[in-house]
Amino acid sequence: MAVVLYPGSFDPVHNGHLEIVETAARLFDQVIVAAMRNPQKGEPLFTLEEREQMITEVFAHLDNVKVTMFSSLVVDLARDVGADFIVKGLRAVSDFESELQMAQMNHAISGVDTLFIPSASEHSFLASRLIREVARFGGDVTPMVPPAVAARLDRKYGQARD
Repeated sequence: MAVVLYPGSFDPVHNGHLEIVETAARLFDQVIVAAMRNPQKGEPLFTLEEREQMITEVFAHLDNVKVTMFSSLVVDLARDVGADFIVKGLRAVSDFESELQMAQMNHAISGVDTLFIPSASEHSFLASRLIREVARFGGDVTPMVPPAVAARLDRKYGQARD
C-alpha cells in the first residue's frame, strides 16, 4: 500500500490544494494531509483546530484521505505515519526552486523522496496568503476556495468589516 504525505500550512486550504490532493488520491492508496504551524509565515488566520476541521470537511468526499496536524520535522511525521513519499504541489518555477532544496534536505536526513505534482494553470496563481488578503478587504474568493472555506473566511473577516 503506497502512502503519501502532503504537508503544508493550509491557512486556508484552497482549490489548488484540492487539486493536488485529488490527484494524489487517484495515484496512491492513502494520502495524509498534514497541517502545521509555520512560524516563517507569521501569525496564522485559522488555528490548527480550525484548519483541521476545514481540511476534513473539504476532503470528506475522498475515502483514502486522512488529516493530521503536526509540529515536528516533516520527515519525522512521514516516518511516524509510514509515508512512502512526500507530495508537494508546484505552481511556478519559483516554487520548484524552494521545494527542490527542501526535498533534497528531507531526502538527505531521512531517505524519503518527494514527488512534485504541478497545478493546473487555472490554479497556478492561488496562494493562501493572497486569498487571505483579498478576503480581508472584502473581495470575492468564492471561485478560489471550496464553499466551506469561503463561509469560514466570510465569518472571520465579515465581522472585521462590519
